[in-house]
Amino acid sequence: MLPYFGERFGNASSLHAFGRRAAAALDEARATVACAIGARSGEIVFTASGTEANNLALRGVAFAARRQGKGQHLITSAVEHQAVAATVSQLREWFGFEVTILPVDRFGMVDPDDVRRALRRDTVLVSVMLANNEVGTLQPVREIGALCRERGILFHTDAVQAPAYMPIDVSALNADLLALSAHKFYGPKGVGMLYIREGTPYMPPITGGGHERGRRPGTVNVAGAVGTAAALRMVQREQELHVARLARLRDRLINGVLERVPEVQLTGHPTQRLPNHASFVFQGVDGESLLMALDVEGFAVSTGSACSSGNPEPSPVLLAMGFTPEWAIGSLRVTLGYATTEAEVDAFLDVLPECVTRVRLALAEA
Repeated sequence: MLPYFGERFGNASSLHAFGRRAAAALDEARATVACAIGARSGEIVFTASGTEANNLALRGVAFAARRQGKGQHLITSAVEHQAVAATVSQLREWFGFEVTILPVDRFGMVDPDDVRRALRRDTVLVSVMLANNEVGTLQPVREIGALCRERGILFHTDAVQAPAYMPIDVSALNADLLALSAHKFYGPKGVGMLYIREGTPYMPPITGGGHERGRRPGTVNVAGAVGTAAALRMVQREQELHVARLARLRDRLINGVLERVPEVQLTGHPTQRLPNHASFVFQGVDGESLLMALDVEGFAVSTGSACSSGNPEPSPVLLAMGFTPEWAIGSLRVTLGYATTEAEVDAFLDVLPECVTRVRLALAEA
């Protein structure tokens, strides 16, 4: 990325030599990302985040469908990231779209039969995430996408959590739109990508210029795009090696927590989950207090989505999965990375029980 912060700091939309060099780098990055997910270069749109990519997908398709008189019914699940959930909510409340929210089972998984039953003649878009950010559950996206394709209904998936840990192929997933975020696979923060299948009706929700073939106006972050492509190449090259190792560490962590800590439950599907993801709820525990106790011990964890940090309310995802508010408030998400070691997992397991005990005592005395 470094040259594009300095000596190659041209605007990729400019026609002079500096701009052409930047445009060439952007084209190469776009081709790399497209190849990595089984798409064409022209189907890739660079954005400023995964959140923006999801927003563009949902709004762009919804507005285009309304303009063409195709319908105004949207379907999504009860466990989506706020980038999708809040956008769908606004489309319903401010713009009059009709929305069906699909339920999930106790593992946070959508039943494709529920999708089939929810489809209507005026359904224009279904959006179900590939991998849940809070509980790690992998959704049956391929089957859901196939149902949509059979009926000519567009299908979008938020795949932000997945690229570092599983292959992504837009055709295999039957996806018409797919969102990614670079920092989730060791790329730079502040860069996202949206795949829009060629021929998909789309009305740009943002206006102001012809950048990204008119689909996302604004000067493109060339350095960020270059870094994104480099990171995606890296994780795909090393994925098979790391995924097998991380799955073993994940299972070691899950089994250790369930064995050493009383009154704890695993959240998410026990097997159909991201290989680096472990999540729990603890009875009689405030999740944020537990997070801070673990932070003091040198462990960076989360109570759920990093995008909702500081929110003391129980997670809507856990509530949708059937957990009571008393259990849901004690959530903990522990994720592993390519550099995580067995010794670090064991060290975490050594300190967690005492941290949980201290938090429980403090909450009982409050």
